[in-house]
Amino acid sequence: MIQLRGIDRSFGTTQVLHDVSFDIHPGRMTGFVGANGAGKTTTMRILLGVLEPSAGTVEVDGAPMSADYRARIGYMPEERGLYPKMPVDDQLVYLARLHGLDAKMARRRALDLLERLGLGERHHDTLESLSLGNQQRAQIAAALVHDPAALVLDEPFSGLDPMAVEVTLEVLRDVARTGAPVLFSSHQLDVVERLCDELVIIGDGRVRAAGTRESIRAAHTSPEWRLVTTGDAGWVRDALGVEVVDLAGGEVRFTAVDEAAADRVLSQAVERGGVRAFSPVTRPLTEIFQEVVR
Repeated sequence: MIQLRGIDRSFGTTQVLHDVSFDIHPGRMTGFVGANGAGKTTTMRILLGVLEPSAGTVEVDGAPMSADYRARIGYMPEERGLYPKMPVDDQLVYLARLHGLDAKMARRRALDLLERLGLGERHHDTLESLSLGNQQRAQIAAALVHDPAALVLDEPFSGLDPMAVEVTLEVLRDVARTGAPVLFSSHQLDVVERLCDELVIIGDGRVRAAGTRESIRAAHTSPEWRLVTTGDAGWVRDALGVEVVDLAGGEVRFTAVDEAAADRVLSQAVERGGVRAFSPVTRPLTEIFQEVVR
């Protein structure tokens, strides 16, 4: 497990990270989300040893992260860093060899990854000849080619079409299944919501929320239900133990002090006739994100 503890970072007199602490568990996908300038990239660079923290530590299983472990992390920066005029497969082989793989294994890993990421037929094309989306896939392959002990990916889904996102998600899930901790940042909260096991929300250099999707929802959600009837649902305003959040004709969203109060609303609706739908409301991460970073 990778652990960040009490990370501060200042540039000159400006402090950009404030006591940033969270865990990246082995075998789990951790989404790291925040607005531009929130501190995501700075945090990742400190984790990788590119920047030194002003205070705090980065640990692996309770011990300071070693240079050897850092060298085994697969990293994908938001800015593409591959050679534009070099064939993609040759670049991946070169990078794998730098990590200690022999030539045969390096080429096997490179070609297998390119095939899985949909670049099998373009493996010997130069990077600059590929579309921006395919360049992104090649960059992801570069982070994976040496069979990393952990993954840190900065905006890996940027520029990918929906089909490419699904292919990439499956490849990353396979890496997590090997037990590697995986941290990725993304502005695409719908992707984060589908993919991540854990979530860290950062705003103004501070961790605003961290935990599983379910625990974050539970911490920022009051019990809420949705009722749809064939008639006007205005009578719910007078129901005991509930408060209407939104009402539009026969559709109403309401909070309830407990499930018994919600069940009473359902019973009354059934007695009145014409119940079309009744269910608890699950708040989307986008809504919670906007709330906690204000």
